[in-house]
Amino acid sequence: MKKQTFSQYFKLGKSQYELDFVDVPINDGDIPLFIDPYAIAKRTNRWSIQCNNLIVTFFQKAVDHIRNGQYSKAQYMFSGLREPNQTRFGLSTGKVPRGRGIGGDQAIELYNALKDSSAVQTGFLRDLEDCELLIEGISRDKISDMTTNIIRAKLIEYTQSQCNLFGIETHQVPSGLIWDDHNEKWISIYTELPICHSKSVILIPKATARFDTEYNHQEYYQHFVLNFLQAEHLSANSSLVRVLKDGTKKEPTKKSLKEKYPLSKQYLYEFSKEHPDVLSRYKKSKASDLRELTDEIILEMTEQPPQPNYNQLATELANISPGDADATRFHNHMKGVLTAIFYPSLVNPVKEQEIHDGRKRIDLVYENSARSGFFFSLPQIKNIPSAYIMIECKNYSADPKNPELDQLAGRFSVNRGRFGFLICRTLANKKLFYQRCKDTASDDRGFIIPLDDKDVRILLGFKRNNDFMAIDKFLDERFRMLVM
Repeated sequence: MKKQTFSQYFKLGKSQYELDFVDVPINDGDIPLFIDPYAIAKRTNRWSIQCNNLIVTFFQKAVDHIRNGQYSKAQYMFSGLREPNQTRFGLSTGKVPRGRGIGGDQAIELYNALKDSSAVQTGFLRDLEDCELLIEGISRDKISDMTTNIIRAKLIEYTQSQCNLFGIETHQVPSGLIWDDHNEKWISIYTELPICHSKSVILIPKATARFDTEYNHQEYYQHFVLNFLQAEHLSANSSLVRVLKDGTKKEPTKKSLKEKYPLSKQYLYEFSKEHPDVLSRYKKSKASDLRELTDEIILEMTEQPPQPNYNQLATELANISPGDADATRFHNHMKGVLTAIFYPSLVNPVKEQEIHDGRKRIDLVYENSARSGFFFSLPQIKNIPSAYIMIECKNYSADPKNPELDQLAGRFSVNRGRFGFLICRTLANKKLFYQRCKDTASDDRGFIIPLDDKDVRILLGFKRNNDFMAIDKFLDERFRMLVM
């Protein structure tokens, strides 16, 4: 059978670049990707914050139960951690996604690993992602499976949103076990999910997926623990210190240190407890260098053929005629184009977001997840509320006017955000329209940057070259026109 991805099955006509989720294979085993709780914890968009809260409270309750001797409660919590086959993530091979994560016996093994861990008993272990560093038998696949189970409700919510965005049909199916944090119990409900080859699918945001988890015990051992030990032995002039012919003393080789301090997670725990500053430095190094999953990595893993590139997205835009007849086609194309340009700063797009009890709608809303650059600067430097970035798309043949500006400005609020884009086809009198946008900002009704076809083509060109600084500079210059 020919390999087929989720988007191909539903004939979305979208490349991986245009999708906010991982376009998983649905008929050829799993994709070797993982959900990393640390990546979720470091994102600032509201969906990720809600997921992180679920993960933190679940794990802390489980650890507290173990430390307090409430073993039956801890066992019950781990009993709900099953193989999450709906995501198509993991390490299995073959036509049927099986996962290689937590099953019935493995859930017991996981519980026992934590119960018997000194890191748990002493309270040293605080976060789920720390298990990769300190707990034997718990590696990236089990951490990913645990995370998936804990946040299943949020992943279902995300999947439903993406299905609404692209008009994908869903069906009532069993949800799988969902953790009810308020009542501290596992529940199962019927919910709406897409079906591929008679199996339900839960989609995973690209921003939370990783080829490997950020925390890696071998990396921690090799580059932080051994480096520290080299300096410590040199300072103490131990027997492992090397003496060169000219009498110069050199730090021990890592090979000699590995023989004296063989790698095990128990040793890493004991070392980290004695030298918490080393573990802290390792964690800080990760906070400053969060590795995003690229579309190219996903395409390579799914062995997909060449996909429409940024030039083709620009060409397709030019082939869409302005006017009512092609308005839907324009809107659908821009859903993909904006994701292609602004990921990973803008994530989790929602179509026709309802506000004011459904009396008003916003064409497209993204969550602001930027960790640097223009979108990061909006709330942090420019002091502009921007948890959500609101977008209106107008496939007009003439320039938009004040009513279109007023429509978008009327969607702004402190809680939702006060920044957005008005996407249009042409701005024959760009100077006049920017003056209107400037008037809106001056009247304290929010900040709107208009983008026409020419602007979109420029931004696609920057993204094609992975020139994120050029994108930020472009947006900064346009923002400056609103306030200067």
